[in-house]
Amino acid sequence: MKIIEYDRAKAVAYAKEWAFKRNPEFYNFNNLGGDCTNFASQCIYAGTGIMNFTPTFGWYYRSLNDRAPAWTGVEYLYNFLVGNGGEGPFAENVPLEKVEIGDIIQLGTATGDFYHSPVVVDVRGGRIFIAAHSYDAYMRPLSTYNYYQARGIHILGARKAE
Repeated sequence: MKIIEYDRAKAVAYAKEWAFKRNPEFYNFNNLGGDCTNFASQCIYAGTGIMNFTPTFGWYYRSLNDRAPAWTGVEYLYNFLVGNGGEGPFAENVPLEKVEIGDIIQLGTATGDFYHSPVVVDVRGGRIFIAAHSYDAYMRPLSTYNYYQARGIHILGARKAE
């Protein structure tokens, strides 16, 4: 496997382009539980260009009926990114002070249920700004969200089969 760099600028450019509209290449999941993780996956894909087509436990999207749970599910995306040793993007859990543009933040409840996956598009003076779907946003301060806990998912790169 060859490790490739995560193109954070491409991920953020994609987020800016599609924050308030929907890319017709992907289904809009707003009426199926929300579109936030689908949007986050699209941004990560824009920055890596590599999917993992492992059935069930991979990270890929071909259509509404042919996609991995990790493409659209909050917990599944987290588990894939921090546990991925195969092809596609991989990440580590970091404190919010260590997130960079193109990373993902997941918001959770007091009981540990994570429910939202916004994309980091800017970090300035200790403030984090995000883009998201479901409740569409771009350059929204993370501080304007109500949440009990948050985890940073720092994308380290991606692996590509040679």
